[in-house]
Amino acid sequence: MKLLSKNIDKKSCGSYTLVAEEAEDMWHAYNLINNEDKLRSSSIRRIKTETSAGLTSTSRVHFTLTIAVKSLDFDTQASVLRVKGTNIEENQYIKMGAYHTIDLELNQKFTIIKNEWDSVSLERIEEACDPTKTADLAAVVMQEGLANVCLITPSMTLVKAKIEMNIPRKRKGFCANHDKSMDKFYERIIQAFLTHINFDVVRAIIIASPGFLKDQFFDYMNSYAVRTTNKILLDNKQKFLLVHSASGFKHSLKEIFDEPSLANKLSDTKALGEIKALDSFYQMLKNEPSRAFYGYKHVEKANEADAIDVLLISDSLFRSKELSERKKYVSIVDKVKENNGQVKIFSSLHVSGEQLMQLTGIAAILRFPMNELEDDELDDSVSESEASERPDERTMEVVDEPEPVIVPKALPVKQNQQQAKKVKAKKNFNSKIGDYDDFDKYDYYDDDY
Repeated sequence: MKLLSKNIDKKSCGSYTLVAEEAEDMWHAYNLINNEDKLRSSSIRRIKTETSAGLTSTSRVHFTLTIAVKSLDFDTQASVLRVKGTNIEENQYIKMGAYHTIDLELNQKFTIIKNEWDSVSLERIEEACDPTKTADLAAVVMQEGLANVCLITPSMTLVKAKIEMNIPRKRKGFCANHDKSMDKFYERIIQAFLTHINFDVVRAIIIASPGFLKDQFFDYMNSYAVRTTNKILLDNKQKFLLVHSASGFKHSLKEIFDEPSLANKLSDTKALGEIKALDSFYQMLKNEPSRAFYGYKHVEKANEADAIDVLLISDSLFRSKELSERKKYVSIVDKVKENNGQVKIFSSLHVSGEQLMQLTGIAAILRFPMNELEDDELDDSVSESEASERPDERTMEVVDEPEPVIVPKALPVKQNQQQAKKVKAKKNFNSKIGDYDDFDKYDYYDDDY
């Protein structure tokens, strides 16, 4: 990225005028521009004009305008950043407050105006304008009929070409069609190499596949280079590294970078720094869990104790729509740097960045153990689970009420008389007195004693 001019006052308020020269620069611009920032750039708009005779005509007009940013959308394949906002400066083609979308493309000048430039944004501009920070690692992950040619930069992983072909199966005695299709498949991968990879900048090129497919491709590429006298492939033959992968999809890059033998060969590449830091965090979490924590709450407590040695944070947290949300993560980064700690900002377009987002996007390796954070985590988890599963205690209070007394229902007078007659009719025959009465066998008489 090229820096044309800057105008920053003592309160870190002002503007930067930049030009994006590569696809990675558009990713930096996407991370620099936030909601409610101001963006000034050229754009195109269709204008309707009406003549005195009542005839209307439309024309495309190029003009420069300044908008207050409302939303952003980044197309990684086309390297186009679409910024939508409202016009805040008078313009003859667009009204004040009207919505307009600016399409930022490569080699287009734009100016970002902020009320406050934080340290993370300033560091990103410095990194983007450094000419040495370019894509120094390339990779192709393949399987039969599928290949992804990727450029791995310090900020993102770009899929420059995706090659898909139907490969016929091998049949006994009929292998010619399969071999011809594989040759065409290999040749398309080589053409993608020559088109998208700058061999003067790239230090290593990884060829990964299941089984022996990578070896077959490498042999075909060497024979192709000799047959066509391709000097680029012949001179850079030593840059190719053959590695095993589970599949030909992009996510297999994570498995590739975990290979210890490959890590030693790629020690001088910049993209491996994030992967090493994430692996160190996982090792610390496994061996000394009291020195590895993730989540904003626990990282913030460790930061208050000046205990953070390495901070791992995703750049997607700095793209929050809430200004207060962005500021709290920036303050953590600033304090860690003040205490001579390391800060690793992971790109959400990297495989390692996607993995960090599964851990809430922020994690830390501590200088010394903090067992109290583990206890806090346990207490918090218990209280949160209990709060979610148990209702309010006040609703669970049991009030001791007296048991209800069953009062017999009073019967009317006539109904009492009728019931009395029925009782008399049901008298039993008493053999003692030779008549019917209401005595039963449980009654006693004087002569029984």
